[in-house]
Amino acid sequence: MTNETASGAGLAPADVLERLLGQRYSCRGFLPTPVPRETIERILALAQRTASWCNSQPWHLTITSGAATERFREALLRHAKEHAAAPDLAFPAEYRGVYLDRRRECGLQLYAAVGVARGDREAGERQRLENFRLFGAPHAAIVTSDARLGVYGAVDCGAYVSNFMLAARALGVASIAQAALGAFPGFTREHFGIGEDRIVVCGISFGFEDPAHPANVFRTSRAPVADAVTWRSE
Repeated sequence: MTNETASGAGLAPADVLERLLGQRYSCRGFLPTPVPRETIERILALAQRTASWCNSQPWHLTITSGAATERFREALLRHAKEHAAAPDLAFPAEYRGVYLDRRRECGLQLYAAVGVARGDREAGERQRLENFRLFGAPHAAIVTSDARLGVYGAVDCGAYVSNFMLAARALGVASIAQAALGAFPGFTREHFGIGEDRIVVCGISFGFEDPAHPANVFRTSRAPVADAVTWRSE
């Protein structure tokens, strides 16, 4: 996608946003081609406009390129094979009802796309480990927040991640937000020299998508607005 395509020349602002939201997806297969530094800096400048509680702007990113990405990828993959996840922000205790249905739908679509048969645990484990290979992305961004800001700092970081991904899409860059990159915060802090006063919220792998990769074929669904809203007028 070119920047001209993303801009939606002649469209109303809401239509441009709608187009970007429709084009953004979680990329799970990247080309090794690095993203130019000036493009990354433009993404960061756009994402920096994210709203935050009391304008605290709690996010901080550690971004890798080149050899730094490869060192992180290799070290993280080794660590993930040998250790259980212990995130700063606890993963969901359980998925139930519609949340479980949506999780299953996404997982089944991914497995079908990459050819993992139901019950094939070995193939499923290989696909799980792709998270820690960064899906082959040339860049990773580790998103941290000041620990003293607690859950609200993490919520602000979530808003930032969303805007980062939309800005990336607008500039022709694919991405995927990954809770998996927050699974081993002790390792990540030590690897990058991040202080104990920062919590590891998540990570973003990004680069140019590989259009031939089967994992990039499917798209997840969205619930109708009526399922997410309760109206009150009296």
